[in-house]
Amino acid sequence: MRLALAQARAARGRTWPNPPVGAVVFRGARVLGSGRTEPPPGRHAEVVAIERALRAHGPRAVRGASLAVTLEPCDHTGRTGPCSVRVIEARLSRVFVGHADPHDRVAGRGIARMRRAGIAVQVGVLEDACREQHRGFLSVLARGRPFVVLKLAATLDGRIATASGESRWITGALAREAVHRLRAETDAILVGAGTARADDPELTARRGERVVHRPVRVLADAELRVPPASRLFRGEPGRAWVLCARSAPAARRRGLERRGAVLIPTPRRRGRLDLRWAFEELARRGLTEVLVEGGGELAASLLREDLVDELHWFVAPRLLGGDARPAVGALGLRSLAEARSLGDLRVRRLGSDLVLRARFAPAERGA
Repeated sequence: MRLALAQARAARGRTWPNPPVGAVVFRGARVLGSGRTEPPPGRHAEVVAIERALRAHGPRAVRGASLAVTLEPCDHTGRTGPCSVRVIEARLSRVFVGHADPHDRVAGRGIARMRRAGIAVQVGVLEDACREQHRGFLSVLARGRPFVVLKLAATLDGRIATASGESRWITGALAREAVHRLRAETDAILVGAGTARADDPELTARRGERVVHRPVRVLADAELRVPPASRLFRGEPGRAWVLCARSAPAARRRGLERRGAVLIPTPRRRGRLDLRWAFEELARRGLTEVLVEGGGELAASLLREDLVDELHWFVAPRLLGGDARPAVGALGLRSLAEARSLGDLRVRRLGSDLVLRARFAPAERGA
């Protein structure tokens, strides 16, 4: 299952709306074939692993072998046929499943079909790790929105830019490399209009000078003030999505559409874009995991609406002072008891910087 999880991790950010699943066909200690979910409309992980095993070793070697897969094989026909049927056709003898698929089109049916065919199925192998791997998919099913990761890079006094807006670079090279690894594992990156105008980011994941992943770029820009020439609108048409007010100027809409941007008219709530509605709409369009890269007002809006699941806070050993721009805008707290609490805190050092990763515990949401 650990080998299957390694396969699954390599698929993160590239399989939406499907979960990034990994699978391994093995006999004893011998791996016959492994695979991961392919980008739609490609094959699911267990089919990839079985077909690789068949090509490499033939049907006799695969017959009676075992399969480890991070998520229950599907049992319905969508873009592909039922994976449970393919497992049965390969005449495997045992299947080890990370966890059952809660989707109403699966929900134990794949496990039941394989057991009826005489296959021994064990469910719950490294279940916590497998659920963590599929967290975006599970979030969409349980809450109707993607799993949201907020990344902030700030000084020791919690500032992300000078008073004039200068922010490159707050943190060092190792921290920036870690951010690109985060980008490489997500379906989409969301930024606010202020960050887009100040930094003109491309929002790609790079390893050195090489681009290794191009997530969907999502821009929150109510009045469409970010110019069409901005770098986040470059590249393949349809990969830049813009959350804008329904009353956004028509001429600006046409300018962005000519650049290949997808406009998502978003209702307002208390005078701002309704981010809860927006995330639900992103889920309806297939996104399962979103990385938010600021700035401070967008971060505060997400925190006020209880829309952040995980926080990555990069801390640089610098001080910018009270006149610099804060990492998080006003939260409107009336007492210390209303302050957000985080759990599962992990800290590591990246050169002279620190990165803190924490989770907002479900029991504390809405506090």
